[in-house]
Amino acid sequence: MTMLTSKHFLLALLSALMFVPAAAQTPADAPAGASTKGVELKGKAPVNPQTLRVQLPKPQEAVLSNGLRVSLLEDRKLPTFSLQLWFNGGGLADPPDKRGVSMVTASLLREGTKNRSSREIAEQLATLGASLSSSSGPASGESVVSVTGLSDYVDPTIALVADVIRNPTFPDSELEKFRTRFLAQLELRRANPSFQAQEQFMRAVYGEHPGALVVPSEAVMKQLSRADLAAFHAARYPPNNGFLIAHGDISLKDLVARLERHFGDWPKAELDQISLPPPKGPDKARVLLVDRPGSVQTSLWVGALGIQRDHDDYFAMLVMNHILGGGPASRLFMNLREDKGYTYGVYSSFTGTTFPGVVVASTDVRTAVTEGAMHELSVELQRIASEPVSSQELINARRALIGRFALSLDSPQALMGNLATQKIYRLPADYWDTYPQRVEAVTPADIQRVAKKYYDRERLQIVAVGDAKALGKVLEKYGAVEPVSAM
Repeated sequence: MTMLTSKHFLLALLSALMFVPAAAQTPADAPAGASTKGVELKGKAPVNPQTLRVQLPKPQEAVLSNGLRVSLLEDRKLPTFSLQLWFNGGGLADPPDKRGVSMVTASLLREGTKNRSSREIAEQLATLGASLSSSSGPASGESVVSVTGLSDYVDPTIALVADVIRNPTFPDSELEKFRTRFLAQLELRRANPSFQAQEQFMRAVYGEHPGALVVPSEAVMKQLSRADLAAFHAARYPPNNGFLIAHGDISLKDLVARLERHFGDWPKAELDQISLPPPKGPDKARVLLVDRPGSVQTSLWVGALGIQRDHDDYFAMLVMNHILGGGPASRLFMNLREDKGYTYGVYSSFTGTTFPGVVVASTDVRTAVTEGAMHELSVELQRIASEPVSSQELINARRALIGRFALSLDSPQALMGNLATQKIYRLPADYWDTYPQRVEAVTPADIQRVAKKYYDRERLQIVAVGDAKALGKVLEKYGAVEPVSAM
């Protein structure tokens, strides 16, 4: 059996995808009644999973004297390097009365340190040809600091990053600027019906669980202080609470020496364990309606509680979601947009981290066609759960997912992200090496099983944002309508 490197895997797969017969073909086993309006289906060469095996670069590992774990993906092709520092402390570590502090802490890390002002940090980054960013989500498990730069300036760049991570001061003036911008943006986002639907859907699925939070509340943002940010930083940013991933033109010996120079005396800290109960999810199906009087558009979100990132159903969900609503060739897109003309776009997605995520199909449609759109959404959710997908759909989905994975292997950020995912969720060492085979192993029965389980009609949450007078009778077909107020 041929074992290919990531580069050879990419070339072989792209070659297989390029050579297709010129004659258009229509799958003989396409589901009855399926529309192919406006679409030309062409035969494509199959991808042989036994030939196109991939062996991704293995990281070199080290541990600094203070406990910071280091992984390096050495790559000498370009004179550049990238670092990512991941800390176990995103929004899920926020105090209950300060949901959002992790996001603000990460956002303001580079806005001033004990040694440098915000302007000095920006000027030095520009001089070094480097970029630095930091982020954390309101419902995420981690905070991450990322930097890219030139290998000729590894030492001064790492020195700057160390200062930003170790010595932030969170100036009051910068916090006030951030607060003003955030509150203005929040007002604009809350005026968007799609955003309102997302917030209501997450609340419907998670209740009071921290996973429900899409953005911090106005009340929390108004009362967060510099002391709150400093306290969160001290608790969640010590070296023994995270790991570092590096990629690029540097050796492990050289990297460790420079990290010890700038991070070695960074002290460990006693860590508080993050302990959250798993979300229960709603115990019954519901229909929730947010009234926007006179609205000419309806935002629809339909879904339920899903899986954790390390769940055995992950790959079946990946393929099922791609077929259902993962792109412009998906069933939802072909039905509601191409065939019926109800919307510009309709998609499905699923999430999952250290706690179960969601499965959801969503779209924005004209108020006048809400009834037809809801009907077709329901039809497609029922169809993928009750009927095996066709062999051609499955082949196309596998090819698209494996091809997308192959294309990502030339991206340092994707390789680092894959390694971070493996570490955060404790995935097997060969997880990414066997990704194509895991996708190829998904069967029609697997797809039908997970669709039936996670899009179960008895647990679906339907959220609509639009004109209640026009939508009430339409939504009553799917259950008792519960009016809810916009957040």
